[in-house]
Amino acid sequence: MTDIVITEFIDPGALERLKSEFDVHYDVELWDQPEAIADALQGASGLIVRNQTQVRGVVLERSDSLKCVGRLGVGLDNIDTEACKAKGIEVFPATGANSDSVAELAIGGLFVMFRDAYHVTDEVISGGWPRMRMMGREVAGKTLAIIGFGSIGKALAWRARGVGMTVTAWDPYIDISDKVWAEHGVEPRPDLEAVIADADAVTVHVPLTDETRDMFDTEMMSKMKSDAYLLNLARGGIINEKDLVAALKAGTIGGAFLDTFDVEPLKADNLFKDVPNLLLTPHAGARTVEADDRVSNMIADAVANCLRG
Repeated sequence: MTDIVITEFIDPGALERLKSEFDVHYDVELWDQPEAIADALQGASGLIVRNQTQVRGVVLERSDSLKCVGRLGVGLDNIDTEACKAKGIEVFPATGANSDSVAELAIGGLFVMFRDAYHVTDEVISGGWPRMRMMGREVAGKTLAIIGFGSIGKALAWRARGVGMTVTAWDPYIDISDKVWAEHGVEPRPDLEAVIADADAVTVHVPLTDETRDMFDTEMMSKMKSDAYLLNLARGGIINEKDLVAALKAGTIGGAFLDTFDVEPLKADNLFKDVPNLLLTPHAGARTVEADDRVSNMIADAVANCLRG
């Protein structure tokens, strides 16, 4: 009988460790088939997913033996945590395991945007020489506002300070007098408007909740400096995409870098075509060899310990 069902990619080494002790049903085609997941979970005690598998509805309703869900990542918006709690199912996110990878992609995006280096490789190869058009700015001396000061925010603050940026931050769950701010060399601000008002770049690292959905809409973006950059490497929906496109086309903010979207992958007729000063990546913040190894092994250990215990 199956002990653990895994519906999305896991590092081969972590998978083999689990297989050495448990009966594992590993099928990366299952993630969008809730009925098939529910069937596979019959008698199983563990479930391991990434961000695409929806752990709710029939998946939980029909789980008769499930003890724990391991999330190969940190966001839990694809897991009905309240329903899991009601059924006594533990949920294990890989907190901190991919923070460095996400922070590195964010800092890389900042360098690209400040240097105004948008997609000129093909132009240079074809004989173009857009040197004068690429008059960028240095990141040193600029102010970075971090929205949400969890493990990723902390990892990014360290890197930003290392390249000479002033770092400010806002997190409604951390008191402004908390010693964590001084420990990381960060200036806390009392509210969202205060932290974005003087920032040269604003980067979002909060979960998607009812409170954070559309956190950055037309009104909030109007509080930013007109040449400031907005980054979202957290979850789609935190930035209102239609409002962002309008702001970029109107030039009311300097640019944006999105790694996450309302609908993933983007549809062919998406609204981002021909939008200026926009950098996009396909939810790749945590996609490094090192992060994948850490995340996979952390969750394999958590689920294995749950089943043993």
